[in-house]
Amino acid sequence: MMGRCVLITVYGLKTCDTCRKALAWLEAEGIAYRYIDVRKDGVSAKDLKRFAEAVGHEALLNKSSTTWRGLSDAQKSDLSKAAVLKLLEVHPTLMKRPVFETGKTILVGFKEPQKTALQACA
Repeated sequence: MMGRCVLITVYGLKTCDTCRKALAWLEAEGIAYRYIDVRKDGVSAKDLKRFAEAVGHEALLNKSSTTWRGLSDAQKSDLSKAAVLKLLEVHPTLMKRPVFETGKTILVGFKEPQKTALQACA
């Protein structure tokens, strides 16, 4: 068991169904969190770099998003770490979500592995 984590920070969008499900699940599990809406509150370049170092920049990029479909072919063609981080900084809605920061690890998405890791913090 991982033991207690510090307060979990959740990065997401208030309009994202998966983010809403994740927040409802956290509340039902009694897991304390603070929420950052990446569209409204933003996400810093420093945070994005930290996330990319933890999970890989490819794992952060949501290629099924409306924002991704609106990018030019040139923007979509360069998937280097630097280019992806710049895209995410300019278009935070490109970030795959939710992103959970537990103080011990960074988790992306909301499926069983993430739920198990989050429960280990509670």
